[in-house]
Amino acid sequence: MTGARPPATPADSGIMGLNERRARRHEPIRGNCGDGNIRLSTLRRAAKELVETALLALALLVALEISVQNYRVEGSSMYPTMLEGEYLIVNKLAYAGVDDGLFDFSLPFTQTADAAGDGGTPSRAFIFGPPKHGEIIIFHAPLNRERDFVKRVIGVPGDVLEIRNGQVIRNGEPVDEPYVTNHSSRSQKEIEITEGHYYVLGDNRRGSNDSRDWGLVPEEDIIGRAWLRYWPPDRLGSADAG
Repeated sequence: MTGARPPATPADSGIMGLNERRARRHEPIRGNCGDGNIRLSTLRRAAKELVETALLALALLVALEISVQNYRVEGSSMYPTMLEGEYLIVNKLAYAGVDDGLFDFSLPFTQTADAAGDGGTPSRAFIFGPPKHGEIIIFHAPLNRERDFVKRVIGVPGDVLEIRNGQVIRNGEPVDEPYVTNHSSRSQKEIEITEGHYYVLGDNRRGSNDSRDWGLVPEEDIIGRAWLRYWPPDRLGSADAG
């Protein structure tokens, strides 16, 4: 008597399911939840990279804001070194420093006006050195701090200055100024540059409102040193060069 047999199972017919084969080889069995974990891990990694990129961009932005600033030249007081409408990049860290009176000792790797050989009593410890003769600086206008001026440093703390018919006499010696082409015949009595102050003039001596008119510039009003002229392209170069 032939009896009915149940249909063959996959194992009976020699067909082994994928999970069963993995189980026999001692492989882990992954379900749909594994794909979800992979996607979650990818999202976390992408979010982390996005946050790191944003923080790096923010740090670079803050660093640029602290260290440099661009300016547009207005007026002709620095002609021919700088022309009206030119754009400059100013190094705001050039004269970075701290009040020397905050410490009872000399700070390492800093320089004072006196240590630079410019004379005078030091009042500020400069990390990269104080303003020097001939450097072009940007500072708050003495009579209107909402405006900024650009001029050339002629006198530093400890200097004794006099102007005779347009000729600058510094510490008893005439100053050679090849950057001045539009000379003036103005004169000024002898003055001594006091601690923490600077005497500045425009290169266009006939058309400049400067220390001859409103006196010395306090060092705390100095914003930075003119570094690079970047516009127009044919004038690209050092801001000190005419």
